[in-house]
Amino acid sequence: MKVTIDDCLEINSLSKSQVLSGSSQGYRRVTSVSVMDGTTLDSILAENGKPNQLVLTSFQGNDGDPMDEELQIKVVRALAAAKIAGIAVFWRNGNLFLQDKTVEVARELDMPLLCVKDDNGEDIRYSDVIEGVMDKLLYGDNFRNDLITKTIFHLLNFEKYSNFQTALKEAAISNDFQVILLSKDFNPILTVETRHQTTIEEAIKLGKERDVEKSGIYTFINVNGVLTYWGPISIDGQKHFIFIVDNDDNYSAGEITKLAEIIEIAMGMWKFTPERDAKADLIKALMRGNLSLASSLRNELEIDDKSIISVFQSKGIDLAHANQLMYEMESRHGFEILRIASDGEIYGVILKGDDLDIDEENGSYKALCLDLYSKMKEGSKAVRIFHSTGIEGIEGAVSGYRLINENWMFVEYVFPYKRVFTKYDMTLVSSCTSIRMQNGNLKETFMNLLDPFNRELGSNKAKQLLDTLETFVLDAGLNSSMTAKFMGIHTNTVQYRLKRINEVLGAEITGNRVIPALTIALALKRLEIAEG
Repeated sequence: MKVTIDDCLEINSLSKSQVLSGSSQGYRRVTSVSVMDGTTLDSILAENGKPNQLVLTSFQGNDGDPMDEELQIKVVRALAAAKIAGIAVFWRNGNLFLQDKTVEVARELDMPLLCVKDDNGEDIRYSDVIEGVMDKLLYGDNFRNDLITKTIFHLLNFEKYSNFQTALKEAAISNDFQVILLSKDFNPILTVETRHQTTIEEAIKLGKERDVEKSGIYTFINVNGVLTYWGPISIDGQKHFIFIVDNDDNYSAGEITKLAEIIEIAMGMWKFTPERDAKADLIKALMRGNLSLASSLRNELEIDDKSIISVFQSKGIDLAHANQLMYEMESRHGFEILRIASDGEIYGVILKGDDLDIDEENGSYKALCLDLYSKMKEGSKAVRIFHSTGIEGIEGAVSGYRLINENWMFVEYVFPYKRVFTKYDMTLVSSCTSIRMQNGNLKETFMNLLDPFNRELGSNKAKQLLDTLETFVLDAGLNSSMTAKFMGIHTNTVQYRLKRINEVLGAEITGNRVIPALTIALALKRLEIAEG
């Protein structure tokens, strides 16, 4: 809704104000209002230097001291450069701390400068002005029913239109608005575009960045000059999101909210059923191992098979934190991350972008995925991420999710210190599970590799060395210092124990060499203990 300085002068609390400068600038737009109580130029600019903002002040800092003339002039010049709408100066206890020189500078800059005082000599409160300006911004002079009336004329014209989509499109064209309906996972499932000033993808990225899915009311977002209003709606009991574009800033936030309610009601009257969310369905097909359906959906979405490089599942994660990280990755590196989320869990597929130049700074596609997962685990020790990275195509994605589905419950038994689990971790656990299920002889063959500890050493010493070996091989990445850290002992102690372990096994296990069969035996041992 367009509100100007002249419009603000019509509200009761400002109607008696004296315009000291900038009278020819009454057309300046006001989009927000703030109170200036800072005591330094930097703090004032940080809090009040926003374009199209009406700044309220008495030129007293929050310490109560009047602002000197020199600082007042600097503030006026700086705020003018920041393209604010204007400054309203309030009397306080019969005093006006505005300096004459400040008024002269404001006139030189043609900056709207208002002197606010009641006819009765009483001070006007900031809250009175803020309430009046915000009322203008949200509702205008009067709530205009013409938008709703004209929209209803089309949306409920069952004789003229054959379906809801056509009726909505005509309503949008006639009233200069646009509508995008999104699934609960923020994938577009109905678009009514009447102009093309920005892309839906760019708008969705900003919507995710602003966490609109957490808001129960409509949220305003300026997308590259395009005014959008976002909010949740329910269709057949299922949560969706809608964002409405006000093409020419004709409507107030209240009118847009009412418009959204009318659209939601019309959907029910038309018995409108949204198209399925193909991106979400693709992820679900991959998770269920349905290769034929996943391939069909990939073709429908026109996804290059070779662009699929990673699949993942996360648990116990903060969705807002994860969405922000994924948004940054998409924006910075040209990736696309398909995902569905619910109850602190995210399932996703990462598609590499064509515009990413792999170099020493960016690293490889796989390295960027690993960096994302590492950042996603930060912030909470409850986070667990399972991923299969370095795959290619739909078949690789199906295999990756199969590996995750079959092993996510057990992999933490083998790697208790990890929070991000790779396909290599899960493959080891999968192999151990197969060995345990196939026959006793194969499992016994592996477990016998650990028998020398119990044969040659006492029970306490055997347990001590086995614990050290497990930690060194499975947890510390063959690193003595990390082993010492995990176990709370000195590095020299670890080195001594490793030397003793080599003697007992008759093998050479170092930071550069480990015996594959022994790794499996140690993992089997942990699984056996965990599952009784």
